[in-house]
Amino acid sequence: MLEFRYDTQLLIEGEDLNEDAINDYITNNFKGDCLLAVGDDTLIKIHFHTNEPWQVLEYCSTLGEIYDVVVENMERQEKGLKG
Repeated sequence: MLEFRYDTQLLIEGEDLNEDAINDYITNNFKGDCLLAVGDDTLIKIHFHTNEPWQVLEYCSTLGEIYDVVVENMERQEKGLKG
């Protein structure tokens, strides 16, 4: 059984985005692992495994426009089912 069920991925488009600050906020405020927050001051790619993807989406939506949102259930994938 996986500790963190949902693979959460999205893009944030905005102004003055700071990947280090976003990384720190997610790390300090949400339970999960495999965090990736990379990009520049106008576009950040987020990848994070968590059990509460809606919290990550809500936070990221405060930073700019979010799009290309993907939330996949990794337990289903592990069983060979569609995520």
